[in-house]
Amino acid sequence: MKQLIFPAHYQSAISQRQTQQAIKLIKDTFQVKLAHALHLDRVTAPLFVSHDSGLNDDLNGVERKVHFTIRQVPGLQAEVVQSLAKWKRFALGKYGYRAGEGLYTDMNAIRRDDEVDNLHSIFVDQWDWEAVIDRSQRCEEFLRETVTRIVGAVADTADVVREHYPDLHPEICRAVYFVTTQELEDRYPALTPKERENRIAKEHKTVFIMQIGGPLRSGQKHDGRAPDYDDWSLNGDIVVYNPLLDCAFELSSMGIRVDADSLRAQLAASGAEDRLAFPYHRGIVEGTLPLTIGGGIGQSRLCMLLLGKAHIGEVHVSLWPQEMISACAEHGIFLL
Repeated sequence: MKQLIFPAHYQSAISQRQTQQAIKLIKDTFQVKLAHALHLDRVTAPLFVSHDSGLNDDLNGVERKVHFTIRQVPGLQAEVVQSLAKWKRFALGKYGYRAGEGLYTDMNAIRRDDEVDNLHSIFVDQWDWEAVIDRSQRCEEFLRETVTRIVGAVADTADVVREHYPDLHPEICRAVYFVTTQELEDRYPALTPKERENRIAKEHKTVFIMQIGGPLRSGQKHDGRAPDYDDWSLNGDIVVYNPLLDCAFELSSMGIRVDADSLRAQLAASGAEDRLAFPYHRGIVEGTLPLTIGGGIGQSRLCMLLLGKAHIGEVHVSLWPQEMISACAEHGIFLL
């Protein structure tokens, strides 16, 4: 299992039963703090959408969606969501939200093509959030302000965990270091994008890596992003340093969403202009959907980090290769 990280002499600081109780504490605490920080209402969300709606997240454009048909609706193809990046913006318009207001929801997804390791599972659980903004807020200053508020909610939740579980010592640096993907490439040209993230996270602890999706001056991309939700010039990832795994640890992918101009440009750059026929994309071009900012914050990722767990399978139930289950058990990591 070359892709796995096994911390030396690893042993969970709390029992499996305590872990389940602590997961509830983290989820109950964080969602309240996030909603307060960003002025969000909790709403219900779909587990699946129709293919023709164009609302599913295409991620990097190569991942296979889980799909099925419905007996009473002949010809309709339903898809299990890969995230709610597009649906949330549609919902904000439908529900009548205004600038300064937003929503969050529990998002559960199946990403069948993800390569599972310490941080990745085919099951994904996030707090997906989205808020309406006005044209003046489509700027880096507002993006940075929002990132700082989210990190504050994470750090506040870490404080609560330490109060309830003295054997746990989660530390979240509240001071966010902001850096672009091009700055990282210029600084570390010999490193891969993942190695750059590890280097900068270890140095600055809490980092927001900006401008993900488009090609860098080298011609390479730092990472892939779908062309039709984040504006690639106004997005990024919240990454913290995980001392247990000695690596960069992504908590959130987020950004200011595309407007009509950036949508057209990014679809053209991706050879995906045919998507302009979907209702969601027409709503952006025609101005019937609001301008928004939003993102996803990993629920199990946050629990894993704050509880000092070595594998995401210690905080949620999924399917794992048998060789991974066996290898983890040999190193004191017991997957649910």
